[in-house]
Amino acid sequence: MPSKYQYGVVLDAGSSGTRMYVYRWLKNAVARATATSEELHQLPTISTKKKWSKKVHPGMSTFANRPDEVGKEHLKELLETALDIVPEEEVVNTPIFLLATAGMRLVPDVARRQLLAEVCSYVKRKTEFALSDCDANIQVIAGETEGLYGWIASNYLVGAFSKPDDHANGRDHNTYGFLDMGGASAQIAFAPNITEAEKHANDLKLLRLRTVDGQQSEYRVFVTTWLGYGANEARRRYVDAIGEAFDTTETNVLPDPCLPKGLHIHKNGTSIDWPLKDQLEATLVGTGRFSECLAQTFPLLDKDAACLDPPCLFHGVHVPAIDFDINHFIGISEFWHSTHEIFEMDKEDKAFDFRTYQARVTDFCSQDWSNIVHGIADEQWGSKVDEQKAAESCFKASWIINMLHEGIGIPRIGIETSETHASDEAHDTTKELLEGAEEAGFSNTLPLFQALNKVDDVEISWTLGKIVLYASSMVPPSNAAIQAVGFGSNIPGIAMPDDWKYPGGKPDLSVLPGSAMPWDTKSSSDDDAEDTDNDSDDDDDNWTSKLLHGDDFSDRAPGLILILLILLLVAFFLMGRERRQNFIRKLNPFTKRESGRFDHDSTSLPLPRKLLNKFAAFFGSKDKGPKYERVLEEGDAHDFIPKPEGFELYGLPSSSSSSEDDETRSSSSKGSVGRKARMPDNGATNMSRSGSSTSLGVEAVVSGHRSRAASPTRRMTPLREAD
Repeated sequence: MPSKYQYGVVLDAGSSGTRMYVYRWLKNAVARATATSEELHQLPTISTKKKWSKKVHPGMSTFANRPDEVGKEHLKELLETALDIVPEEEVVNTPIFLLATAGMRLVPDVARRQLLAEVCSYVKRKTEFALSDCDANIQVIAGETEGLYGWIASNYLVGAFSKPDDHANGRDHNTYGFLDMGGASAQIAFAPNITEAEKHANDLKLLRLRTVDGQQSEYRVFVTTWLGYGANEARRRYVDAIGEAFDTTETNVLPDPCLPKGLHIHKNGTSIDWPLKDQLEATLVGTGRFSECLAQTFPLLDKDAACLDPPCLFHGVHVPAIDFDINHFIGISEFWHSTHEIFEMDKEDKAFDFRTYQARVTDFCSQDWSNIVHGIADEQWGSKVDEQKAAESCFKASWIINMLHEGIGIPRIGIETSETHASDEAHDTTKELLEGAEEAGFSNTLPLFQALNKVDDVEISWTLGKIVLYASSMVPPSNAAIQAVGFGSNIPGIAMPDDWKYPGGKPDLSVLPGSAMPWDTKSSSDDDAEDTDNDSDDDDDNWTSKLLHGDDFSDRAPGLILILLILLLVAFFLMGRERRQNFIRKLNPFTKRESGRFDHDSTSLPLPRKLLNKFAAFFGSKDKGPKYERVLEEGDAHDFIPKPEGFELYGLPSSSSSSEDDETRSSSSKGSVGRKARMPDNGATNMSRSGSSTSLGVEAVVSGHRSRAASPTRRMTPLREAD
């Protein structure tokens, strides 16, 4: 029985590993039948579970030079987990997407295409997931696309789409901005106010979604990315700046205010082997001065870079002016980890304010490293915090603070409030902010910035945004005027720009309510034809992978056999005609040998031998008939006498032949009456040197060779002159 749920699988191929997510939602026919009037006007309800996610290491980009291993060593475990989750009968209806980000963007173009092609081929060979378009489902996405998916996911989970009235920040604005930071890059996505949206219309993305009842909603979102501004890349640039500030020829110990006091590490971040004096390369020694750390990380924003398209925030990257009266932001990934893993004193402290956060960071980083190590052993900051995370936390905290407040410009929440309570040193403005940021349901407006990881136990991941967009595209439009779901350039007057991205393939917009679902509008024969075309294209593009890149020997055997056959065929043609004929004769087990000669009476040959002779004739000569070579017993080629006119062929009945001759001719030339004379294949026909004729109609190929001493002879009746 088919499931009432539709499933979707997304693989996030990041720089450090690939994580697989499985999502599900009610099929639209079921959702419409069971939804309340309020739910009909909402987007499809996407759900997932903790165990419906799995990650493998390292990143997929490490297989760039060995793409044939990416399936068995990287994807196999993820796909097997997905197949255990999705009901067997729904696998063929379940789309699968592998979307790669930072790490794969650095792989050279040719290697990247080859690796993605192998990923698609492997998924098709090993599963029956719906994968009709490799280019759309298996790809490296741009940072802007990743940011837009994250914007969808965060607003979807906090309820900004489903309950806009509960998230009205003013002036009919109900969505939140989105901030994401990984190891290599950072993204921002938000919907500007009306004035900025009109001023920078060409810089915005037009996003279209569809609710359960088939109605559409549109959003105009600005998205951009800063490459090199992720936490790891920023740290690398910071360490390089420290090295330039000190003369490493005089000392190999460099003070680092962004490390806890007393911590010694290599410049690449690895721990130090003692004694320190034996270290040849420069090392970093923590001083634990967080205020200096903030000052030294600020220049990394590159605020002084030329802005060619104003306004810009930092590094010369254009961003429309942010109106913080209506633009409140949600931060995920490093924005969450750097503010909550160590510095979250109370598990209920989910809100962020500058005063409380900076105080906690300063207190932690000024501790002696030996005390921090003891705290880690006692799980003072939880079981997930190890020495590496603790060592990195001070720099990351300073980078987050500078990014948020100096880079993006978010007001320092808590500073103004703390001045009101200056006489109360223990006052914590976080508690006040929590009143406006209830975690369960987010029924009230969030503060200007809120770091989040999960909502209702669902992780905020850009992969969820991809599935929300896909599920929305599968809803039939309520009327023919409804435009396709997806996103593209926000060009005035053009409903469907050329760069429009369809999340699930171009839909049939003629489908109206009550009609079949978009995937049912074709006849079964059309579906079969489409599937056949797709399979054919895949076979043409990936046949070498299927033959040569299998996971085990049984998968590769057909390809190896094919290559071997091709090599043998090439060698066979290079042997030459005469050697090919001799080779085929030696292989022929049906050849009759009598008295040292071959019997070439084709009518009496066994069927296999007939076929083999035809094969030899085809590859050995282009002539219609066989060629013969006459071997001389003695003498030279001029000893042959031209054939006289009017002679009869050997083998025809003759009254002058003896009965013994007749019997010999009958046995050796059976069935050849009235045909051209057949000569022995070895050409060893013995003629009297005094003879005056040759066989009529047979080309004598004069070789000039002497006959062998033991050459077999054939009894022949001399030709007689016709009457």
